[in-house]
Amino acid sequence: MGMNSAKSRNSLGFIFNHLIIRVRVPFHAFTYSTINTGSRDNVQNPNQNRNQFLQSVRDVCKARAFRSLDNALDMFDRMLHMRPLPSIMDFNQLLGAIARMKHYPEVITLVREMESVGIAPSVPTLNVLINCFCHLNRVDFGFSVLARILKLGHQPDCITLSTLVKGLCLQGNLAGAARLVVEMEKKGYKPSVITYGTMINSLCKIGETGAAIRLLRNMEEGNFEINVVHYNTIIDSLGKDIMVTEALNLCSEMMSKGVQPNIVTYNSLIHGLCNFGRWKEATSLFKEMEQRNIMPNLIDEAMRLFHEMSYKGVTPNVVTYNTLIGGFFRVGRPHAAVELFRKMRGQHPDLHTYAILLDGLCKNKQIVEAMTFFQEMEDEKLDPNIVIYNILIDGLCNVGKLTTARELFYSLPTKGLQPDVPTYNIMIKGFCNEGLIDEANELLEKMDGSDCSPNDRTYNTIIQGLLQHNKTSKAMEVVKIMVSKGFSANTTTTRILIDLLSANPTDKALQELLQ
Repeated sequence: MGMNSAKSRNSLGFIFNHLIIRVRVPFHAFTYSTINTGSRDNVQNPNQNRNQFLQSVRDVCKARAFRSLDNALDMFDRMLHMRPLPSIMDFNQLLGAIARMKHYPEVITLVREMESVGIAPSVPTLNVLINCFCHLNRVDFGFSVLARILKLGHQPDCITLSTLVKGLCLQGNLAGAARLVVEMEKKGYKPSVITYGTMINSLCKIGETGAAIRLLRNMEEGNFEINVVHYNTIIDSLGKDIMVTEALNLCSEMMSKGVQPNIVTYNSLIHGLCNFGRWKEATSLFKEMEQRNIMPNLIDEAMRLFHEMSYKGVTPNVVTYNTLIGGFFRVGRPHAAVELFRKMRGQHPDLHTYAILLDGLCKNKQIVEAMTFFQEMEDEKLDPNIVIYNILIDGLCNVGKLTTARELFYSLPTKGLQPDVPTYNIMIKGFCNEGLIDEANELLEKMDGSDCSPNDRTYNTIIQGLLQHNKTSKAMEVVKIMVSKGFSANTTTTRILIDLLSANPTDKALQELLQ
């Protein structure tokens, strides 16, 4: 949708003239002495491996893999001395890469060097230049570059105008940015997602959340792909504007459209809820984060809000404690989890609290501490359930304390508990790991003769143990039983079989197992 006539170019130029106060200094005057071009005289033969060199420049620019600014400047010098000169596209790619390194003054100087040897900048070149001026807080010079584009008979593209919108926003001139967006649309230029995002962010920063929401609706009408960043910006602003209910509604709307909340979304919502004493809803969000597995990065923030609740006289309940203790374990901070548990003694930890605590300690191989808390639990007349025992037995097996695990396992009936399938699976795995295959088999037979039937995990565990201890014939028997019961080998079992067959390609028993 370009503008093809001189009349349309003049019209566009007139609009831009009224958006800003024009400056008389052309962009050539905006030079910097930060680069001493004379110091870069170690230039290699410009014709040496030309194509290979230019390809390496493109690759480094694409990967953003410059070692330093000097590395980029050396490449520029070599390109500048090549004959014939590289294409303007190669220069643009290098200029863009240096701009991404935030060396804006250097880019401006390099463009001047290019012109001094007769390289005419293209619209993409001048777009990079406009971007640099905007980041240097000189959007007025950016508009001078736009005037030059028009004077040369070129048409600005969407990147040109979107960059200027960003520059106006960076200067706080939102009214000018909004007018420019309107004029862009009138002239057939479609603002990009980035343009809208910049505008939304700027509006929210000055408290114009309503205007930001209207822009969001415009994006929807224009079939733009709205992402979580756009929503997060507005959700955060709504929370700060005492409109946390509206923020929650927008989050629900976002999710209904397939955009999933991230840690920033939850951070903003929880802040807003806590600021208005809506602790129950904040706690629910923490639990939701836990279920979505995005809790770990926010545990410190969770603790800050936890202390804020206490400071305001709101007593955190056991659910809050459970969530935080579990969060600390998941981010590898068991000491913080234990410390928090110690501080909740007046809140009566329940079985779930102890399950979280013991599981976290066992997974961190802190079995001595886990057994200490288990004893405290019994001292406080809390009757451990089978889940608690499974956690402890598994923890003991994993640190090689099979004797203690066995004692705990066989003591279950005296405590009024019966092992369930996970209990048997844990013990069978423990026996197999220690090479006690006969004891593992005894447990399997015991399960078969009880109401606690083996599952696929049981069979796979014992088959793996048998194979690892070269009991192929017995493994074959168990495989047949497993298949007859409708179960199949899992990935680990299959991999062990393949590895064994690779080592023993003539073993007919193994071949039969794999069939």
